[in-house]
Amino acid sequence: MRSASPSPAASPYPAVSKDAVVVAGVGLTADHAGAIYWPEQRLLAVADLHLEKGSSFAERGVLLPPYDTAVTLARLAAVIARYSPRVVVALGDSFHDGRGPARLADTDRAALKSLQRGRDWVWIAGNHDPEPAVDIGGRFVTTLSLGALTFRHAPEENCDGEIAGHLHPVARVAGRGRAVSRRCFATDTTRMVMPAFGAYTGGLNVRDRAFANVFRTLAFTAHMLGERRVYAVAAKRCLPD
Repeated sequence: MRSASPSPAASPYPAVSKDAVVVAGVGLTADHAGAIYWPEQRLLAVADLHLEKGSSFAERGVLLPPYDTAVTLARLAAVIARYSPRVVVALGDSFHDGRGPARLADTDRAALKSLQRGRDWVWIAGNHDPEPAVDIGGRFVTTLSLGALTFRHAPEENCDGEIAGHLHPVARVAGRGRAVSRRCFATDTTRMVMPAFGAYTGGLNVRDRAFANVFRTLAFTAHMLGERRVYAVAAKRCLPD
């Protein structure tokens, strides 16, 4: 079933205003594109770009339209233009495999370098791209701790203040006689799992056991991505697959 976007007119769930998402006492903007912005630090974070996923599949004989990197970078450029961050953090699996940076088209490489100009760009190691890459700019780390928050790729146990990716959270809800699935932020007051940002990334239902292992209970919230806003839904109200 094709996903539809919740809208203020159709959704029974409350729209989340800016700076309404709090993790470890830090106020964050959960952007409807799937990024978070930390105003105090002028920091923008995205997770799981999976750049060059299309070309990775092509190497294995699975042909997909080869535009995912350009689409993902264009979406990222729009978010960067919205916030003008001082720091951009990519939370791992930024490339679909370790050879992805070498397959970047010249136009995409130029677009990426343009986005990096004048700001600190941090690549966090993921399971798809654990090693530093050549000629893509930025700096490479395994984790980044700043104030009360720690940015890493995969969630770890009992880690307050953690901002992670890896799980590609998706929430599924019922409304107007049909089910709607959307990427989402999964968060309680102590930690957050971010949605995958990449154009070709799939998702994992927030009712999956993987999220129960992270949050220990269903007492967390799925902040679903709409066309213009983010919508908060209690995880226990979300539908399983």
